Amino acid sequence: MQRTRIKICGITRQEDLRAAVDAGADALGFVFYPKSPRYVTPRQAAELCAALPPYVSAVALFVNATVEEVRAVADSAPLALIQFHGDETAEQCAELAAAVSRPFVRAFRVRPDTRPDELLEYERTYRAASPWFSGLLLDTWVDAYGGAGKVFDWSLVPKELAPRVVLSGGLNVQNATDATVRVRPFAVDVSSGVEAQKGIKDARKIADFVGAVRAADAIASSENHHERPSER
Repeated sequence: MQRTRIKICGITRQEDLRAAVDAGADALGFVFYPKSPRYVTPRQAAELCAALPPYVSAVALFVNATVEEVRAVADSAPLALIQFHGDETAEQCAELAAAVSRPFVRAFRVRPDTRPDELLEYERTYRAASPWFSGLLLDTWVDAYGGAGKVFDWSLVPKELAPRVVLSGGLNVQNATDATVRVRPFAVDVSSGVEAQKGIKDARKIADFVGAVRAADAIASSENHHERPSER
């Protein structure tokens, strides 16, 4: 059975980090974009990451950052992965990731008129641009950097791409099971959907979100079992 990986993004407090870890999150996201209400400094991130147990990854989110800014974060906190959410080109992402020797995920904001073949071509472009490219994160198009708690049309995600992507954009406890069953992404990423207010997480929502994704995994596993032809 495939276990969908779960990232809780926008961690700013120790208690939220602990709640996410206790709920079973695979990765925690830290936002290094000063205009975000979830922004943390490199020093704050280092203090938070000191409480991370083994095998829970720290992910750094940047928007149009410089090499110096990315390096300052990488030198301070034990980051496993970088996410780029700005206007960075494939070449710029490659340069930034190479500067700190970290794999990266590229956010793609899906518009209503986005075509499935565009997503496949976008992935091919980034994979060709850098050996540090790890995959795409699919978010909802808004006229701003970062999510707005809105979903996009999940049917736009090509079936052959879905097992490699991180699904984001408006996910919450209410829609996480449906989204995960329908798309079958490699991972899901949530921020505002598990918050009490901007930058402050809700431990119950985090636990319920993880439970909703695990419920989707169980449904998908059951469906696969019933569809599998007899090997007799």
